[in-house]
Amino acid sequence: MKCPFCENLEDRVIDSRTSKEGDSIRRRRECLKCNQRFTSYERVEDVVPMVVKKDGRREPFDMAKIKSGLLISCKKRPIATEQLDAIVEAIEKKLVGLGVKEVQSPWIGEQIMAALKDLDKVAYVRFASVYRQFKDINDLMDEVKTLFENKDRKNA
Repeated sequence: MKCPFCENLEDRVIDSRTSKEGDSIRRRRECLKCNQRFTSYERVEDVVPMVVKKDGRREPFDMAKIKSGLLISCKKRPIATEQLDAIVEAIEKKLVGLGVKEVQSPWIGEQIMAALKDLDKVAYVRFASVYRQFKDINDLMDEVKTLFENKDRKNA
């Protein structure tokens, strides 16, 4: 494993632990050149489907893209990184569980929006404004109004 500090390829494993879910192994490593310690994760590679984009292009499912979008939407919000990681992992798990070779990108967007709606309303509106490509303030206001109407129904 390449050291993230000096890029040396030789290290030793100091500690190995199985994750709580049992789907990965966390390894603490020490570089034999610079003696810096770092963590690596080992997990079974799931066969994830291709994502069919709106323009018809196909690309492999990328958890990093989901995480990036979530980080932007949740910027300066009181949301822990662990919560975002849980959303990304839940979406990937659901996607793999579908057992399909391809998935339409809007399915992923809707999964993200559903998770954000429950987590943080501001982050939800931020994500929705980009995902739904609001043309003007009226589109945004309609989305916020719908958000509050759904909240009122749940509280009734």
